[in-house]
Amino acid sequence: MSIRNGQNDLTTGTVWKKLLVFFVPIAAGTIIQQFYNAADGLIVGRFVGTNALAAVGGSSAQIINVLVGFFVALTAGASVVIGQIYGAGRKEELNQAIGNAVAALSAAGAGLMVIGILASPALLHLLNTPEETMEGAVLYLRIYFLGVPFVMILNMESSILRGLGDSFHPFLYMVIGCVMNIALDALFVIVFGWGIAGVAVATVMAQVVNTALLSRRLMRGTEEYRLSLRDLKLKKVYLINMMRLGIPAGLQASMYSISNMIIQVAVNSLGTVVVASWAMSGKTDGIYWAVSNAMGAAITSFIAQNHGAGRMDRVKQCVRQGLIMDFVITAGISAILMLTAIPLLRILTPDEAVVQTTYTIMAYIVPFYFTWVLVEVLSAVLRGVGDAFYPVVIIGTGICLFRVIWILTVFSHFGTLLSLCLSYTVSWTITSIALVIYYRKGGWMTRRRIVDR
Repeated sequence: MSIRNGQNDLTTGTVWKKLLVFFVPIAAGTIIQQFYNAADGLIVGRFVGTNALAAVGGSSAQIINVLVGFFVALTAGASVVIGQIYGAGRKEELNQAIGNAVAALSAAGAGLMVIGILASPALLHLLNTPEETMEGAVLYLRIYFLGVPFVMILNMESSILRGLGDSFHPFLYMVIGCVMNIALDALFVIVFGWGIAGVAVATVMAQVVNTALLSRRLMRGTEEYRLSLRDLKLKKVYLINMMRLGIPAGLQASMYSISNMIIQVAVNSLGTVVVASWAMSGKTDGIYWAVSNAMGAAITSFIAQNHGAGRMDRVKQCVRQGLIMDFVITAGISAILMLTAIPLLRILTPDEAVVQTTYTIMAYIVPFYFTWVLVEVLSAVLRGVGDAFYPVVIIGTGICLFRVIWILTVFSHFGTLLSLCLSYTVSWTITSIALVIYYRKGGWMTRRRIVDR
């Protein structure tokens, strides 16, 4: 019996309209997350101090990105599995797969919580965290890791809903969580004077509320799906497929984090102005990466449903129209960033040397964002049909490993800002070419659906 309906069904209707409507809430949510991060940093830096800002955003952030980021990326596998089952219209299997996904990430979150709480001091020492920030960083990490099970569950449940064609409710609950987090930051830090502990507690409480809202949505469900306690158990067939698709995504996320650490070492060698400018460029172009990742997530869910339903005609349409949409969006954001960069940067910092150096970095990188479009869209398409391993090998080699080699060879020889920035544009170009070749010759169109395995 088919369980798809018009609201969440991505297998019917005009492709570009469905994709756009599905994409907009995901993009809006990621942009709001960027503004939340800025507001969070502003409260910490202004009302707690520089050491606190370093404790929360320095080594602590790197540890969270590597450890938590790996497991959060695993949710991509669940989104594809659930999307394909939903597209095939199999209600009983769908509820079992949803329960399996939530149970798996709950268990992973509990294990990671214990590891994080016990290993925080050792991990921070491993990253040479300055002694003046060590106490605050340990406190922040330990409180943060208390909330990690909720981080795991809320990310999994958001991915599940997107796999079911619902991108609005994850967006809505994210907005509620961000607003609550900022309000609690202000209350705990400014009013109560709790400092770093207040920031961490506010984050955990917001995550708990976000998780509760998502769980309520899934447990109340519809005639199509419903999360129930009896389905909260691990089942081999679903777990294997989720891990098969999710582990490569997790490894890719970790490789990005590790390569970024190595690049940061190169940035640090160019002096304080470049370090500040590099961080500033990351803030100004963060919106593009948020929107780009949102497009990839939207395409993956769209492809998963249509591949599960056997609608390969719509899969092909999604590839073409997704590429066009992403190129247009990329061109628009790139133009806006370059045209508004100088006045925007002068608002963010009074240091003219930082303004000009940041603009130079952007001029070297932003005009070449278009080379990333092929990487984002084609890898999303391949994930959606269940082809996760080889795209990650291509991206891991062409971007992460290539950049490390570039830093150790080309940058080591020239030691210039241009040689550093070229590691990005050259790696994007090489990787996009490799993915196009694999896409055209990899036989992904004949890949068996998960529901047929």
